[in-house]
Amino acid sequence: MSRAFVNEDQAAAQASQPVERRVSDQPNYVTALGLTQLQQRVATLNALRSELLAQGERADKQRLADSERDLRYFTARLQSAQVVPPATSRDKVQIGSWVSFVDEQDHEQQVQLVGEDQADAAQGLVNWGSPLGRALLGAGLGDEVLWRRPAGDRTIEIVAINAQDQTTP
Repeated sequence: MSRAFVNEDQAAAQASQPVERRVSDQPNYVTALGLTQLQQRVATLNALRSELLAQGERADKQRLADSERDLRYFTARLQSAQVVPPATSRDKVQIGSWVSFVDEQDHEQQVQLVGEDQADAAQGLVNWGSPLGRALLGAGLGDEVLWRRPAGDRTIEIVAINAQDQTTP
């Protein structure tokens, strides 16, 4: 057999393997809800993996490889999770705080600072380590902070801090 065919077979096998998910270098701070979500995600992935393994040769190999990759990632995230105490301050922004702020055009926005895996911009859940999260973290009511964005820096003023550590303000 030609070496070219062997190399092509190896390349095809490597191409079908999912790319590993990169684990962030920042501390894995999570809210209590974020920890619960991580635990649920690992349980769901374990169940999916077991279901696929039980199918034997009939199992979708790519789906199995993807679920095993995701299971490795979320298990590592769960093991490195550092649960932060519930946000209690209405004076300083903490992880878990709901924060309302206005920009130079008086456009008001409300977000909650959460852990990386809990972040969902569409729901107003912002990673504490993102540019917006870092600008807000530790700021006080009435403070103006600089939000460094790829689209251009923006000065924002904090107009409300809600200490609730829930999914809604």
